[in-house]
Amino acid sequence: QVQLVESGGGLVQAGESLRLSCVASGIRFSGIHMAWYRQPPGKQRELVAFISRRGSTMYSDSVKGRFTISRDNAKNTMYLQMNSLNPEDTAVYYCNADGAYTGTIYYPSGYWGQGTQVTVSS
Repeated sequence: QVQLVESGGGLVQAGESLRLSCVASGIRFSGIHMAWYRQPPGKQRELVAFISRRGSTMYSDSVKGRFTISRDNAKNTMYLQMNSLNPEDTAVYYCNADGAYTGTIYYPSGYWGQGTQVTVSS
């Protein structure tokens, strides 16, 4: 059974940083693509960042240059380092595992974590 557990969210002020973690179990972590999504209040879930099984990365325009996605296959863990946070980054952040990647587009799988809340005050 695949399980994804996110952590690291919290309440911060604009300009500060947070690092999110997603620990995966029940799946061969090193062989799968991973991604971070977020869902702002009242809005749809959106892709934030993606990392392929080989370490290639992709970011949404809204976070490019501020967020960094990474993975540690030895720890079955994916990270999202978020710098220069602003109130528009306020959302529930979710990790997704083992989606399909065409080389340019990531399609999420049905494997989602429970989410971690990030709130950025101005």
